[in-house]
Amino acid sequence: MSKTREIFLCDQCGAETLKWQGQCPSCAAWNSLVKFNPGKTARAGRVPLTAGSTGSKRIHEINERDEPRISTGSGEFDRVLGGGLVPGSVVLLGGDPGIGKSTLLLQAADQLSVSVTTLYATGEESLQQVSLRARRLEAAGKELNLMAETNVESVLAETGRLHCKVLVIDSIQTMYLDSVESSPGSASQVRETAAQLVRYAKDQGTAVLIIGHVTKEGTIAGPRILEHMVDTVLYFQSDAGSRYRLIRAVKNRFGAANEVGVFAMADQGLKEVKNPSAIFLSQHAEPIAGSAVLVAREGSRPMLIEVQALVDQSQGMNARRLALGLEQNRLAMLLAILHRHGGVATQGQDVFVNVVGGVRIAETAADLAVMLATASSLKDRPLLPGLVCFGELGLAGEVRPVPFGEERLREAAKHGFRRAIVPTANAPRRGIEGLEIIPVERLPEALSSAFRA
Repeated sequence: MSKTREIFLCDQCGAETLKWQGQCPSCAAWNSLVKFNPGKTARAGRVPLTAGSTGSKRIHEINERDEPRISTGSGEFDRVLGGGLVPGSVVLLGGDPGIGKSTLLLQAADQLSVSVTTLYATGEESLQQVSLRARRLEAAGKELNLMAETNVESVLAETGRLHCKVLVIDSIQTMYLDSVESSPGSASQVRETAAQLVRYAKDQGTAVLIIGHVTKEGTIAGPRILEHMVDTVLYFQSDAGSRYRLIRAVKNRFGAANEVGVFAMADQGLKEVKNPSAIFLSQHAEPIAGSAVLVAREGSRPMLIEVQALVDQSQGMNARRLALGLEQNRLAMLLAILHRHGGVATQGQDVFVNVVGGVRIAETAADLAVMLATASSLKDRPLLPGLVCFGELGLAGEVRPVPFGEERLREAAKHGFRRAIVPTANAPRRGIEGLEIIPVERLPEALSSAFRA
């Protein structure tokens, strides 16, 4: 008889090795390698690998069917998904403990059950606990099917019996397969149970929503391949103590990646915020130093976000540079540009920069707002009232254009702002009513324009 090949999987990163080692050669984690028998899993009964395929076809022979999306009942959640749930898609939702993952999907499942058959399978709570939470959220619909089960085969069997169009798994780390010889939550169990769910979704056309736990680094626990297997990956984002929640799509095969949905946590669960710009702007009775308003672009829409800076005399030997919501290294580079080309020195000063509302800005359009807020705090002079700005800074001190400039300006005008400092290349050919546009080419021009009388 042929000997069954055994491999070892890392619980932390999912890497494979042919022999056991004390330390994973991929991620350097200690005592994380677990024995895994791929041969036994391959022989176990599974859903067929085909997803309704009858062989290869030429692209012009494929019948294009516009599959109708299924609305979740929440405009913000539908926006992040790309317009709603696609039949046969698999969505992975991750986030910190207690941030609202189960709350959001329970509310969505309750709304979905009105139009399509929906099953909510939980491995972390009893049916009574889910029912109590649903009543508190005022989501105790009569059509939603609940199931407390951790065996994936049993969950899929019930899904097939009910002919469900939507399946919610809470969570993937609690599910297991009998054919995999490891405990639930291990890298091998997470990988194989996710693969089983993906195959079922593609074969039966059922939309699957999966909740995933995250590690202390903020990534979804389990092997990295988990994110590659699913169609959409969503992450919850929030500052500690904030009532606002952001859901960001980091991967979406059926919509725009980096799309953002904004929610507010209330007594009855998560409520969508239809005007996010209003919550990211502080209401000051009078202009204050160290504050600048940025027109950022999150996903497919522009949003007004306040950037605050505090420059203070350093109390230690080394001045501190701290950025919340921005990349730390980019802040250090921008301060060097401010000194070299703007003539504003921050040596011996602690510089703290914060993006209000817990938003994380990844685009370079925030460069100009950071510089103006920093200069305003250092000079203790507020910027011009009703001013917004955006633009990327180059190492030579030039203000570079950013995409979708006119859309950003129209969003600022809609919220009552009167002035905008923008890169020259982003200045529209036709003016925007009620908005004075100040085009600049270099950093010194932007600094003088922001503080003029």
